[in-house]
Amino acid sequence: MTKSKFVAGSEDAKKRLDVFLQEKLSSFSRSHIKNLIEKNHVFLNGKTNLKAGASLRAGDVIEVEEILPEKISTEAENIPLDIVYQDEDVVVINKPQGLVVHPCSSTRSGTLVNGLLFAVKDLSGINGKLRPGIVHRLDKDTSGLLVVAKNDFAHTSLAEQIKEKTAKRTYLALLDGNLRENEGRIETFLKRDPKDRKKISVQDSGRKAVTDYKVLQRFEKNCLVEFNLQTGRTHQIRVHAKYLGHPVVGDKLYGKEVKGLDGQLLHAFRLSFTHPRTGKVMTFEAKLPFYFENYMKKLKSIED
Repeated sequence: MTKSKFVAGSEDAKKRLDVFLQEKLSSFSRSHIKNLIEKNHVFLNGKTNLKAGASLRAGDVIEVEEILPEKISTEAENIPLDIVYQDEDVVVINKPQGLVVHPCSSTRSGTLVNGLLFAVKDLSGINGKLRPGIVHRLDKDTSGLLVVAKNDFAHTSLAEQIKEKTAKRTYLALLDGNLRENEGRIETFLKRDPKDRKKISVQDSGRKAVTDYKVLQRFEKNCLVEFNLQTGRTHQIRVHAKYLGHPVVGDKLYGKEVKGLDGQLLHAFRLSFTHPRTGKVMTFEAKLPFYFENYMKKLKSIED
């Protein structure tokens, strides 16, 4: 059993308790969360005996005793990892496409966390046994850089940097079609799609999501775009690309499957943060994966 603590923000006011927890604990199903609430493993301002539909207020403190689904492995596994940088506090990983970040009900082992436990061993415990060291995540089929905390001191600092937007994450994506503008900002509200719980969608309310974009190269039927996250919502770039009418190439959930690709052409190529101990700003870059480069080589470039 692990325990997580969350504080409801102003954007969470009047949100259902189970919906809030689904957003925070995306590795658990809605039914599993409802079960936790019914069995008094969820505390709202220290109180239990709650209803799944309880309405939240800004400032509410929600604590969850997470009972892990059976047979989910948090054991060390010898999984090859591309470790870009490592010291006593942090590890920077270049995650390949297809690797899930941490164990969940649908992926019980063979994750980045399992590999980290083998290669690194010492990881922060703030996120419990299921997500040790994990400060932020990348989708399974998104490749690129992420930073992992080796201790709670580093985890607290990195989490605060992400929250305050001082840590910078820059992505490259190949989109279907061509964006009208060369650069711009997307500001929407995002929440779980009521018709498909696997999806996030743009709606009239929810969590504010802000993404800046810049077209780097145009092709006849595609464009290579740089995305900079100003917020960090689930599937944010993928949903915003679809919102613009140009989903990420190969995105099976928000666009269409592409023959020869195993997932979306979305890569976290630059990561910048302040080192928790030294105070030095550190910036890392990871070149595009070979399949991403190979796909673009087949495209015909055009002038803006």
